[in-house]
Amino acid sequence: MGFEMKGPVLEGGLVRLEPLGHRHAADLAVAAEEHRDSYAFTWVPRAGEVGDYIDAQLARAATGMLSPYAQVSLASGRAVGATAYWEPRSWRSDDRLDAVEVGFTWLASSAQGTGLNAESKLLLFGHAFEEWGVARVDLKTDARNARSRAAIAGTGARLEGVLRNWSRSWAPGEEGLLRDSAVFSVTAAEWPGCRERLVARVAAAASRAAGRRAG
Repeated sequence: MGFEMKGPVLEGGLVRLEPLGHRHAADLAVAAEEHRDSYAFTWVPRAGEVGDYIDAQLARAATGMLSPYAQVSLASGRAVGATAYWEPRSWRSDDRLDAVEVGFTWLASSAQGTGLNAESKLLLFGHAFEEWGVARVDLKTDARNARSRAAIAGTGARLEGVLRNWSRSWAPGEEGLLRDSAVFSVTAAEWPGCRERLVARVAAAASRAAGRRAG
């Protein structure tokens, strides 16, 4: 494929998405060891595995199939999670990107529900649609992961269906097994409405944070 998928630094009011590197390892090791109950179906390294996790993501990036990011909280200046562009697809010409997935996403427990995830999606979707000109952005999660499915639906993405035995399972005790994947998408025509929804969610989160600081 002629298109080179290298995502730039993307910054909003709550989060800065920086290309993932070993400079983020110490912060991510702390983030990954916060309350882990929400990670039952998600690939989140333990503190001692963060270096290998970063190496694995950089190896995928070297194939051109992944553009990994650290999610850096602007309030603390610390990396509090990760995300990525994944599986670029060009159908109409080799030098034009038609579709891409946003995935490999996780956040520290303390960063969940703060608006960082919504703003990360706003930044990633916006760059994909407005700079790369994609026709669709995909998101997938384990079909059993009700929390993740609700979070994805909250971005405005639409459920397309469940693909059976679609990808490897990350659930503990299911090493070597396959999972059913719930597939969501946003199309270019849907992006303006999705953007408005995400902007409103980010503004509400910022307002709540300001209220807590004032209190």
